[in-house]
Amino acid sequence: MTQSPTGGEVMIEVFRQYGLRTVFCLAGAAHAPLLRDLEQTDFHIIPSRHEASTVAAADGFARVTGLPGVAMIAGHQGMPNALGGIRTAQLACSPVVLLASVSESAEESMGEETNDGLDMVKPFVKWARTVHDANRLEEFLNAAFHQALSGRPGVAVLGIPTHLEGEAVDLAKRIPSRKLPVAAPQPAGEMIAGLADALAKAKRPLILAGTGAALSGAGAALRELAHACDIPVFGHALGRGLVPEDMVHGFPWALSQVAAQKADLVIAVGIRLQQRIGFGMAPRFAEDAVFAQIDIDAGEIGRTRTVELPIQGDAKAGVEMLNAELARRGAPSFGTGWVNDALAERLERVAGLGRDNSRPLHPFAIARTLMDKIPEDTIFVADGADVYNWMSAEMRMRSERCYLDHYPLGSMGIGTPLAIGAAAGARQQAEDSGNARRKVVLVTGDGSFGFYPAEFNSAVIAGLELTCIISNDGNWGTERNALLTRLGTTVNCVIGQCDYHLVAQGFGAVGEKVETAQELADAVDRALAHKGATVLNVITDPDAGEERKTDPRLRMVTFEDLKSSLNAHHSMDLR
Repeated sequence: MTQSPTGGEVMIEVFRQYGLRTVFCLAGAAHAPLLRDLEQTDFHIIPSRHEASTVAAADGFARVTGLPGVAMIAGHQGMPNALGGIRTAQLACSPVVLLASVSESAEESMGEETNDGLDMVKPFVKWARTVHDANRLEEFLNAAFHQALSGRPGVAVLGIPTHLEGEAVDLAKRIPSRKLPVAAPQPAGEMIAGLADALAKAKRPLILAGTGAALSGAGAALRELAHACDIPVFGHALGRGLVPEDMVHGFPWALSQVAAQKADLVIAVGIRLQQRIGFGMAPRFAEDAVFAQIDIDAGEIGRTRTVELPIQGDAKAGVEMLNAELARRGAPSFGTGWVNDALAERLERVAGLGRDNSRPLHPFAIARTLMDKIPEDTIFVADGADVYNWMSAEMRMRSERCYLDHYPLGSMGIGTPLAIGAAAGARQQAEDSGNARRKVVLVTGDGSFGFYPAEFNSAVIAGLELTCIISNDGNWGTERNALLTRLGTTVNCVIGQCDYHLVAQGFGAVGEKVETAQELADAVDRALAHKGATVLNVITDPDAGEERKTDPRLRMVTFEDLKSSLNAHHSMDLR
């Protein structure tokens, strides 16, 4: 007679269907039966010290691997803490399944603030349900994964009474369920033909590639299009690196956005036209620019501006269809020199800054050192404010799924758990493929590092390889320099150059203090070679950010067009 599996064992079977051998969980008794069953397998259980980190690490794992991330928390007291991670993942379109322990029945919550433990999170996720029968765990868990992965990916929350994970499943009553295919809707052929017509009339076309392009696997098709037609591709968010940022065909949006106004045709592929993209409007783009938008979510098309060529469908399918149509007609060729012409003044200013060895290190020194030393497939995680801006000027992404940051939510500090998840993802990828493990490098500010420093304890416990570089200017740099410029004060902005390398050592990681360019180069070499977690506390110039406030050529993250964009907004929907 076949022994009945526990609920936890059934859940592990489902995890395997999705290629998972890694889960993220805050320690505690909430999921003890499932954790006990996982402990007997080849799964990696990645601990965390805060629920936002649990979810953000699962988010980082999903962005790097393309697999769904699984986060496990206690639902009642843990959910308020988790909200920052949940919103970061949801807005970044990351497929994350959050398993939350809940009360065993609605009656047990009578008089409490919620009746099922999920009310707090329902407005902020794609899907949230509670399962009350161990025989339906497989069905509900598959539904959660399908919701997280299908359409525009996002966060799905499954509430599970803890006893279900240890309860025996009745094989006679178990409801059959399986992994469902995720549909990739094909764009309409006539719309692709219309886009080809527009390309035939264009002089300076520009492609914007975003997270949706990466999620659909459109990288190869975009590279084919960029090279066949000699079209520049500006990458943003997870879309960075789909076309390697060689400054010939691939360009980083943050640095190159000043050239976007020169484009007469803009093809937005899997990218939401949010504030970072100037809502797709002037002054970031020409008033008379023609826009085409390929997006899996029809509701996203034309949400912030008029789109002359709306194309609803899968990004990869859309670009592949366009390539086929252009091959049939004969592909036009445009050239990308106009982009570098528009960038020349900015690039010259960036190249000449931060090379004065008589001053404390400029953050540009961090980026330049990394570009000299990191392998092309390195996963780069950006956090902070001023240092995020500086990294955006110098870092070039050269492979797919290699770039993570804290936007569009912009929650400071979340880069640390994102990097933890990325490192866990890099390990699973290496184990599954037999290839070398990809390096993971996080560059953050001293302010943003302070949000989740205890997660380096998690990294050490989990045996993850990760390099964290802190640009330590002793201040909340963006706020300090804004107040100095406007009011002549630094009130409530000074942190002090704390010994963050000692914090790292306290958690069992390697920690080093760095003050010179040579020390930085040597320390980066040691960190990349180390089979564990390293934190480099790099003392940087607190006055560097003042130049960014006064020189537009140094602003990679801009807000000056926000008011004008909102006033002229195509719609009132500012989701």
